[in-house]
Amino acid sequence: MKNVLYVPLDDRPVNLDDVVRQGCSAGLNLITPSSADLRNGLDTVAITSGSEILGTRKPIYGNTANLRQFILDRAASVDGFIISTDMLAYGGLIGSRRLRECDSGDYPDYDRSVTRLLDVIRRIKQRYPSKPVYVLDTIMRLATTTYVEGLTYDAYVESRELMGRPRRSCTRFDDILSDYNISDTGEPYGSTTHFDKEAYYNTRRHKFKTNHYILDQLTRPGFIDFLAIGVDDANTQGVQINEIRFVEQFIDHALDGRGGQNPDRAVILPDADGLGHALVARMANQLYRNGGKQRFSIQYYGPDGSTIINPYEYMSVHDNLLRHIDMVGGRHVAEAPDIEIIAITGADEASNAVHRIQTNGDNSQATLAIDFVGQGAANAAVTDALLEQPVTGRLLGYSGWNTAGNKIGIALGMAQARYAFLVTETQESALEKALQAHGSLLFKRFLKDYYYKAVTIAEIRAYSRSHARYSNIPQNFADQHMLLFNSPEDYSHLLTMLREQMQAHTPALASRKAFVGADSTSAAANVKQIHGSTWTLAAYTGADLELNDPNFKWGRAFEITLQPSVMF
Repeated sequence: MKNVLYVPLDDRPVNLDDVVRQGCSAGLNLITPSSADLRNGLDTVAITSGSEILGTRKPIYGNTANLRQFILDRAASVDGFIISTDMLAYGGLIGSRRLRECDSGDYPDYDRSVTRLLDVIRRIKQRYPSKPVYVLDTIMRLATTTYVEGLTYDAYVESRELMGRPRRSCTRFDDILSDYNISDTGEPYGSTTHFDKEAYYNTRRHKFKTNHYILDQLTRPGFIDFLAIGVDDANTQGVQINEIRFVEQFIDHALDGRGGQNPDRAVILPDADGLGHALVARMANQLYRNGGKQRFSIQYYGPDGSTIINPYEYMSVHDNLLRHIDMVGGRHVAEAPDIEIIAITGADEASNAVHRIQTNGDNSQATLAIDFVGQGAANAAVTDALLEQPVTGRLLGYSGWNTAGNKIGIALGMAQARYAFLVTETQESALEKALQAHGSLLFKRFLKDYYYKAVTIAEIRAYSRSHARYSNIPQNFADQHMLLFNSPEDYSHLLTMLREQMQAHTPALASRKAFVGADSTSAAANVKQIHGSTWTLAAYTGADLELNDPNFKWGRAFEITLQPSVMF
């Protein structure tokens, strides 16, 4: 088993638990920092007066000094590195958005404490030049983070709206930094009510200087072998656009790119929570196949992806798919693919998509599926069609979670990593261990993306909102921070609700045709090994979820920890 050092974007399951299990499904042992050093979270203290809440404070960020030392201590014993610069430099994604009262210094000496942290990447590459170093970075999103250092949902709404307005077009680095508040007509935007606009711009300048430093000081000289840049919660206009265009031009002019991308050195696209999955896939392909490019084709069922732009993205679904294919180390082809992407963009085409998956199963064609119909959660009609087909159980990748970019990164990452392992591994014990990991991860995607995000979450939100602890909490806000906005007794009840619901949904999902195995007349199975045109399959025999397994991550309803296990 290959060992890969992995510093995640933050400690949410989508960036940590799921990526670690994906690594296991591809025979990779992802070595991560301690949970204490990765710990992230929203404000932990409520400021109150009687029955009203006045504000919140004291969020949790990762320990950057310990993370730096962790990388140095483990560098000699691993085969490769995947490092989030947001976590390394800022203590996580929310730390990178922390509002700053003062502006930073001039680039490149803008913040010696941050550049010292980032320069650990230079050190490990100099010491171990043959080990692949992959880095994930993000362009700061438009909005502030709700309930971090007292920022409210009103601040989120106001900041996203203001920062999404058009800006004057700039191409020079210094002009971008100075013109954040200048509209496309050349006039400055007005004052804000719910957040400090100047502190926000200070934060944005600092983060963009970090983006530039990573490109200019670490990627261009070759200390980073591949850089994945995700644009977090984006828009087709606003303060991000000049930053995006600057990065694209830098890739073209300094990194031998074309059209703002270089599939061998750096790619920028709309995503954040799928970047870890994508880089694990690229790492698996590098370690097992020396970077040979898998061939991917795309089949749409519903509107063509070139006609769809997600509300939180600046690029069409089709272009986003193409850029993710580049990011995982693959290439797009029109025919004869190694892996076919089934992109479901219309619920009325779900049955046709499933028929294609069945045909692919009959022909031993590796396949992944992405549900683009659901907005943030899996669509009911699409999910039902998929789960009624036994061959769905052998998908190499699947997702219906959150933005289009997230869905692509998760599903494509799962499939590419798994395929690289399946076609190269021959040891029985390794095949068995990876099979269990992949089957459990695939099962989890349906259990979480549909049974939680489309079904159970509605009951959780309803109870939380109807039992708000403070009289001035807006109607739909309590579930965004249940640890603070619900009483300890109500939070305990919410946790019980969650666990009881997921205990009921687990056998329900296991009884669907996609996961009914040995005792079924049409047994569902997963792919255990691919040897040329011969596929070895293993039938599902059941699924289990520990009673105390599900939990609310960061004390909010949006996302949960969930670790089901399937048996074969």
